Amino acid sequence: MSEQTTNTARAGPYRPRTDRLWWVHRRSYVLFVLRELSSVFVAWFVVYLVLLVAAVHSGTSSYERFLEWSGRPWMVALNVVALAFVVLHAVTWFTLAPKAMAVRLRGRRLPARVIAAGHFAAWAVLSAVLAWIVLDGW
Repeated sequence: MSEQTTNTARAGPYRPRTDRLWWVHRRSYVLFVLRELSSVFVAWFVVYLVLLVAAVHSGTSSYERFLEWSGRPWMVALNVVALAFVVLHAVTWFTLAPKAMAVRLRGRRLPARVIAAGHFAAWAVLSAVLAWIVLDGW
């Protein structure tokens, strides 16, 4: 065996370098990465809600400290960004739902738009009911 053949055999398969921002070149990849990132903000909202419940449970002074902490500009900004990501997460989830659900009506499969519209309608109704309850309509 020649030396050139030996070096080639040890080199292994060719693996081209991948750009770290490979995902910014296509809209579908950007949405995919943002949707995956949105799960961090969904988790933040869960933590924030648990902190709120703990503050309410601990009494008035603890709740007032929580409200003061929540009113700081950086916390408001974080929650606004988190809200945007949670909305993105919900929208992408509802638009993907028809691919996971095969709903049949009278032997025919419902169009994807109808299934997604049903999800969005349910989301709107539940949001309106919750807003009514939270804003003292109950």
